[in-house]
Amino acid sequence: MDSGKTEIPGTQRDLKIRKKARFKKLLCWLLVDLVVAAVIITLLLYTPGRYNPIEFESGSYKRGEVSSYLTHKLGPAFHNGVQYRKPFELLVTQNGINDIIARADWPMESEGILLYKPAALFVPGIIVLMGTADAKGVEFIVTVELEPKIDEQGLMNLHVAKVKVGAMNLTPIAKMLAKKMYAERLADIPEGINTETIQAKIVASLLNNQPFETVFSIDKKKVRIEKITIEEEKLRLRLVPAS
Repeated sequence: MDSGKTEIPGTQRDLKIRKKARFKKLLCWLLVDLVVAAVIITLLLYTPGRYNPIEFESGSYKRGEVSSYLTHKLGPAFHNGVQYRKPFELLVTQNGINDIIARADWPMESEGILLYKPAALFVPGIIVLMGTADAKGVEFIVTVELEPKIDEQGLMNLHVAKVKVGAMNLTPIAKMLAKKMYAERLADIPEGINTETIQAKIVASLLNNQPFETVFSIDKKKVRIEKITIEEEKLRLRLVPAS
């Protein structure tokens, strides 16, 4: 007996079921993507608890002025040690180095990104450099961890152990981008650069793990860094006369 209802053929019913299943799967993946995106954004915008840059009050210092720690403590200690022509130790404090770098001409710009509020930390065996990067109004905290080592030949290597944005470890990507940007800058200099300058050697060490000789000259007297020891909030350099 005809009940007046038209039954849906099996193929149409199966098609409806498959469409619903695909929609549920698509919705599930969309939710997963949204959660992952939210987690990534949260990690990128994370501010490490140890980040504590020096905050200068308005009018308390002049842009680019030299730190008294450099002129009255670190500089004289280095100069006096060199004059005696004997091995000596130079102590650099965390507070002192932060006072020096904070008084540089900030903010600085690189590839359209503003960099400011620098901070340095000394933890056993590691130098931690931190700063705020502003990319089109969005602020990120960038952290770079360096492990300086001096080999048996007396050459120093500034190994970049870790690069983080917020709480995300982006070391491989950061190194790749840094090498690319540096290569592009070199290509823009027709005459090339002097690879013997200390700045060029530091860059080569940071980008390519290339060791370099740490010899400095003051008043025609040369001195070499023989040992570097990084402790909690302190960095110790042992320097010896160099011929």
